Amino acid sequence: MTYDVIIIGAGSVGVPAALALAERKLKVLVLDYEHAPGQQNNKKAIGGVRATHSDFGKISVCLRSIEILKNWQEERGDDIGWMSNGYSYPAWREQDAASLKSLMEIQHSFGLNIQWLSPEDYQELVPGIAREGLLGSTYSPEDGGCSPLLTSSSFYFQALKTGVEFRFQERVISFETKGATVEKVITDKSAYSAKYIINAAGNHARELGQMLNMDLPVYPDNHEAGITEPVKRFFGPMVVDMRRAPGSANFYFYQNHEGQVVFCITPDPPILGIDNRATSEFLPLCSKRMLQVYPRLKNLKVRRTWRGQYPMTPSGFPYVGLAREWENMIHAVGMCGQGFMLGPGLGELITRIILQELCEDDKEVLKSFDLYSEMSAEEKFK
Repeated sequence: MTYDVIIIGAGSVGVPAALALAERKLKVLVLDYEHAPGQQNNKKAIGGVRATHSDFGKISVCLRSIEILKNWQEERGDDIGWMSNGYSYPAWREQDAASLKSLMEIQHSFGLNIQWLSPEDYQELVPGIAREGLLGSTYSPEDGGCSPLLTSSSFYFQALKTGVEFRFQERVISFETKGATVEKVITDKSAYSAKYIINAAGNHARELGQMLNMDLPVYPDNHEAGITEPVKRFFGPMVVDMRRAPGSANFYFYQNHEGQVVFCITPDPPILGIDNRATSEFLPLCSKRMLQVYPRLKNLKVRRTWRGQYPMTPSGFPYVGLAREWENMIHAVGMCGQGFMLGPGLGELITRIILQELCEDDKEVLKSFDLYSEMSAEEKFK
């Protein structure tokens, strides 16, 4: 069977890309070894969507993602739980405040709506936040969040309406090539041909690349998250504490559209590999940090915790674009735990790559996401 595009991976990037492509009248097939869309890291995302990054590429793509998601219910009719609650990065140390303020100049130059709040103003947004030593906080009010489960489901059903074909419980086992072209995708059930192949395989992006003799430096590491019972809304933005502490490089939490507080840490050192078993260490470690910063959380009941992966790259930037080795293969890998927020914008960008409609801003974005770049830039908000 022949298609215009075959996407390998029905996750945070694959499904939005399928929808964007199909809406431009391309015949699209999505392959995934799971039983349904979004069953790997997509459903384990905590739902935050921010354009608060340190680079034009991520800022630009995420600004578009925010635009898509905040208008989703009005334009598509599906409630995905969108909230424009904002993101905040409070500072309790002089070096953090100086770093955040310096970065704001770059972010402003890239079109990000972000401001510096005094401790008093920040207290109004997050009543009861630890005030001792608080120097202020950045605040990007247009950032927000939505439900990964509702969003994934809506994108999937919208894609079905446009004619996208999904084949689940079907694993890619090899490729058939001719010259510099990938001619067929071979699965454990069938074989398919397409003009373009997109690797959006998340945790398994590297092993998929190895089938084509490509070494994609994408290495999953494990992160855990938790969620509380729902309560009446009592604070606004996502709170991101960038300070290192024993066992964690940073942590963050917010109150979602149902009133539940969702929280996560970045383990330090990283826990490499793919291991979906939740641990007994996470909750004591994370709750201790949270209560130090926000004592008002102390009486909330935690409903559950879970574990997923961030498919990381050395720089903290994803790899998106045409492969040098194969003229019809597109990378969309290494989202570094940000696939949920990058996905909608990337879906449109990938569509423009295939239709050869890239504008100058697109080309600048792709420089940030270039697998073959020798630039040593590193994302400051990994």
